Amino acid sequence: MISPGALLILVVFSALAFDYINGFHDTANAIATSVSTRALTPRRAVVLASCFNFLGALYSTGVAQTLAKDIVSPQYATSEVVIAALLGAIVWNLITWYFGIPSSSSHAIIGGMIGAAAAHAGFGILHWNGLTKIVLALIFSPIAGMILGFIIMKALFFIFKRVAPSKVNHGFRKMQILSAALLAFNHGSNDAQKSMGIITLALVAVGMQASTNLVPPLWVKIACALAMAAGTSIGGWRIIRTMGGKIFKLEPINGFAADLSSSLVIWTATAFPGLHLPVSTTHVVSGSIMGVGSAKRVSAVRWGVAEQMLMAWVVTIPSTALIAGFIFKIISLVI
Repeated sequence: MISPGALLILVVFSALAFDYINGFHDTANAIATSVSTRALTPRRAVVLASCFNFLGALYSTGVAQTLAKDIVSPQYATSEVVIAALLGAIVWNLITWYFGIPSSSSHAIIGGMIGAAAAHAGFGILHWNGLTKIVLALIFSPIAGMILGFIIMKALFFIFKRVAPSKVNHGFRKMQILSAALLAFNHGSNDAQKSMGIITLALVAVGMQASTNLVPPLWVKIACALAMAAGTSIGGWRIIRTMGGKIFKLEPINGFAADLSSSLVIWTATAFPGLHLPVSTTHVVSGSIMGVGSAKRVSAVRWGVAEQMLMAWVVTIPSTALIAGFIFKIISLVI
């Protein structure tokens, strides 16, 4: 029999491992466009993303509180449930990273929580209203990224239509450094909070934090921020190749438009009063790149790659739910 304290340590370790893997799995989201257009060298891009991921992770806690209360009640989020959810998400992230598929870490952890909680006490304990809100945010955020990317790209085409393309791309290659930093900050501000919310649930479950207080403690914020920054420093070059070139051949002006539209969507979901919703950076950036490409011409987007990515997104939640449910059953037999 493992003590509650030991289980909590396992929860924290698993959550930080998820954040670390999330860092190198999703690094591509923030820097793929700037690397593919050669606005930044891979090394400089990773350093920039690591620093701004860390700062973004310390920015707010609204998304963490949403995850801590809108999927399952804290009394059902036992340490075993949380560990199973995290391990399910980690397994899926490693599989998709290995094959270079830009799958969503957000979907993975939400699917993991659904599967582990349902295996523990049935589907009746899930907060369906909260889950519906979260899933709708995950569905509509890439659509918003696509629409905004299309609009911003069209506006840039109109503004710079009389300027030589070489001059435009030279200027936007420098602007991409700013847009990559902004996207990395927003990535950290949304994605790191998912692990913060999970750890906070575990603290409530073992009685170390009141169920009425779902704000992550400072040490949780710092630990998750450091783990994500460390993972980001490793990089995710398999996914960078997919995001940076296989969807649409990017020029610096395209990369800037994609980064800016993605940042605006993620910031709105994270910080806009009354929202504080987890979104998938992978989905939003992919949608933005498709929108930017469509602004040039619809045929410029490699829709076959987009279809493959869409299939990966659709299967992520049920796959991680099954994996996490299976892991929970194993943990229940062992502990």
